Amino acid sequence: MIVFPAIDLIAGKVVRLERGDRARMKVYSDDPVAVAEEFRSRGAAWIHVVDLSATLEEDAAAQAANASAIAAICGVEGIRVDAGGGVRSLAAFERLLSLGVERVAVGTALVRDPAFAEQVARTFGAHAVADIAARDGRVKVNGWRDDAALSADELIARLADLGFEHLVFTDVARDGMQTGIDTAAYAHIAAVAGFPVVASGGVASVADIAALAALGPDVIEGAICGRAIFEGSLKLEDALAAAGGEGAC
Repeated sequence: MIVFPAIDLIAGKVVRLERGDRARMKVYSDDPVAVAEEFRSRGAAWIHVVDLSATLEEDAAAQAANASAIAAICGVEGIRVDAGGGVRSLAAFERLLSLGVERVAVGTALVRDPAFAEQVARTFGAHAVADIAARDGRVKVNGWRDDAALSADELIARLADLGFEHLVFTDVARDGMQTGIDTAAYAHIAAVAGFPVVASGGVASVADIAALAALGPDVIEGAICGRAIFEGSLKLEDALAAAGGEGAC
């Protein structure tokens, strides 16, 4: 199972938001490359990066700072990067690939522009990731600010037909809250998708990682860990050991 320590970026700074709320932001570092290098030194092989400035449509300076940070993170030796945030055009998708990102996540476009989502999935294959966030079973889009007026199951069931083979699913109610994970929910999501899922939102302890890993590789591809690592309730080394001892499957 892959463990993805997370770096969320706003204007080049490493931050975390509670439940995606920009007003409830905590800054952890002004140096995202140093954070990535620390993750690598502790055994991570992948890092999950979110460009929140692009997601939230912040100003050009903030987005440029994030682009520079993403390129620098991709330059850290031994690290593979899964990134997304505000990817709603082919140009945005290809720009992240050009920075060195290996997997690019598409979220809002799955609902608002499914033709584009299908285009990148079929063109770029395993480099394209479906990124779905939901609260109480309802899909959230546009930085989790808007209700998509459809259920998570409805959208997840379409992914294979669109050509996707990777899925990050975020439980918005748990994201950034360290409340623990719902293993039954992720088992259900993987069954609906027809392929394994990357679990995101609420991971709080090594027990959560172990519980996800116990579901097996047909259900869980990986887990994203953010605030728990930054605040010390979960040691990255312990998470990697619980996941199978490696940064990647």
